[in-house]
Order: sequence, then C-alpha cells, then structure tokens
Amino acid sequence: MENIMNQQEQVLMHTYSRYPVVLDHGESVYLYDVNGKKYLDFVSGIAVFALGYGNGEYNNALKEQIDKLIHTSNYFYNEPVLAAAKKLLKATGMDRVFFTNSGTEAIEGAIKLARKYYYKKYGKADSEIIAMEHSFHGRSLGALSVTGTKKYRDAFEPLIGGAVFVPYNNLNELKSKISVKTCAILMETIQGEGGIYPADPEYLKEVRKICDEKGIILILDEIQCGMGRCGTMFAYEQYEIRPDIVTTAKALGCGVPVGAFAAKEFVANALEPGDHGTTYGGNPLATAAVSKVFDLFEQEQILSNVNDVGDYLREKLLELKMGNSSIVDLRGKGMMLGLEFNIPVKDIIARALEKNLILISAGTNVIRFLPPLIIEKKQVDEMISIMKECI
Repeated sequence: MENIMNQQEQVLMHTYSRYPVVLDHGESVYLYDVNGKKYLDFVSGIAVFALGYGNGEYNNALKEQIDKLIHTSNYFYNEPVLAAAKKLLKATGMDRVFFTNSGTEAIEGAIKLARKYYYKKYGKADSEIIAMEHSFHGRSLGALSVTGTKKYRDAFEPLIGGAVFVPYNNLNELKSKISVKTCAILMETIQGEGGIYPADPEYLKEVRKICDEKGIILILDEIQCGMGRCGTMFAYEQYEIRPDIVTTAKALGCGVPVGAFAAKEFVANALEPGDHGTTYGGNPLATAAVSKVFDLFEQEQILSNVNDVGDYLREKLLELKMGNSSIVDLRGKGMMLGLEFNIPVKDIIARALEKNLILISAGTNVIRFLPPLIIEKKQVDEMISIMKECI
C-alpha cells in the first residue's frame, strides 16, 4: 500500500493532502483498502455516493448502457438524456436543464446564463453578481470569482470580475449592494465548505421577494445540499421558495461525473445556439446514471430514511456535544451536519481514520458528516462510539 501511495505522489500534481489509505472497493456504507481493512464511511465521496457502494441495480444500469452507447456528442439526440432531464425537472420545479460534467461547470453555466439574460434584457455587458462571503462554488476561474473565501482566490487574480460579496444571512448588507447592474444573487442554500451554515428561512424568503421585485435572477447552489441530503430532494423546498436557476451535481450521478444547471423558462430562453456547450455533458452513460438514481431514490425511499436516520444522527451528535466542552455547535439539516469545535479537528479526523472511521472537515474546526443516505441507526451508533474515543 505504501508503494502505491509513494508512486502516486510522484506522478500526480500535489493539489491534495490525501489520507494515507489506498481504497480498493466498497459495499453499502463501508469502504475497504487494498489490504482488506474495513472503514465506516461518513463522507460518501464528499456527498456523492448517496446510494452507498455496490448497489446492484445502479451498477447493472450502467453496465447495460456501456454495452449500448457511451458517448455521441450533443449533435445528436439520445434516450437517456431525455429520461434524466424529465426526472430532474420534475424534482427541481424548473423548465429546462443543461447537463455538465461537474458541479463547477454547473456554476459556470449558471453564471453565463444569468449574464446572458441581463445582456438580452438591457443590451449591456456590465452585469454584477452578488455572492456570499465564506461561500464555495468551485475552483475554475469563473467559479472562484463568486467564491467568497479569499484564500482560494488570491493566487489566481485577476478573475472574471463583476462579483460583489456580502455576509451570508445579512439582509441589510445585501440590500445595500444591489444596484442597477445586479443581474443575479448567488448562494448555497446551505453553505458546505464554509462550515455547514443553512440559510435563515426569513432571509431566503426576503431575497426571493427582492429578486421578484427588481427582476434579479436568484441562483441557488445545491451541489452539496441537494439530491435528498437535507431531507427533501432539494433543500430550498424546505424554505417554500424556488430559485430561477439551480445547480446540482455530486449525488446526481452517484459516482459518475455529472452535474447540471436547470432554470425557469424565461431565463433559460436567453441561451441561444453557440452561447454554451460541452463535449461530454449529457452523454448517454452519465444521464443513464442520473435517470437510475432518481428511480432508486423513489424505490428505496431514500428521503424517508434521511429524515428518520438524520434525526437520530442529530440527536446522537447533540448528546456528544453535551458531554464535550470542546464542541461548541451543531448545524445543518438531514444528513448534512457540521460539528464545530473550539480546537482544530485535524487530529480528531486522523485518530478516527486509525479506528476505521472516515470523516472530513469543513474549514479547520468543523467536522462534516456526509454519510451515504442509506445509513442505518446502527452505523450511527458505530460512528458515535468511535468519535467518543477520538475526541
């Protein structure tokens, strides 16, 4: 195993600080390394493997599509993309969708769509997007431009420009930054990398109202908090509002690289042939995965499990917090929870890994809990038992 790690460090760019584990395969909510060591996974590939590992129906759907057709390009029609689009639009309440290869590309597309809408409406290319401080939307230059965490942006300036940052959940600050150039307001419905901070219900409703009154596009980034992770298919459903554009990825394909941005008709119509494109986006393999994911969410009653076991997970984490003075807060919804400490959590995560539990941080002092959405209460108990030994 050490030989594999050393060789990998010699051939890949050093953009990640990897855990000292070489993973080999997975089963349900567990991962196994090349030596057969078993790990309880509370990260699910950073909120990707919602259905867990080794789901037979999912795997068979992909195998069947591989034997039929993997890729054609978007110069042709295909059946899987139609099925996937219909299911995604029904789930989001949107009217049209563009499939991408990742969440970052979904953000890029959403930015372009909002700017093109403004351009067609006003005939000017001077638009601004209001984004949130401590947000994270991706690492391409466009996505970095609206990511409100300075350390991610500094080395890559100048970025695309036209981004204005305001504190999350601060309505007065947001109002003060709105101008005639504001084409969109962009935020994560629940901030992920920023520390698991949900939008305040009244704040998000007021933002929706402001956008309606001023003709501003509301973009909600649900790449991490969407696809059932918070107990509804998309987190904004719990706020009784809908965005004009929504981005999604991660669990959308449950392991196959795929993302999407979907929009209401009046916004989507701004894009015309030649305005946007992708070679791989929406190919038959990726969208066959998307279509099957939606089927399995319904068939296996994933949302019901998220609400049931998610409540149990919160309850057990609250009990853990009550017994530890180093834990100062618990935030989030469903199976997207963040436990904030008054100390760095790096060593806690390392000790947990030694005891066969995979965890991930959000910043330096928050442990993020993003288990597969099929997790059971017995695995929550298993995780809590290990956490008690590691804190």
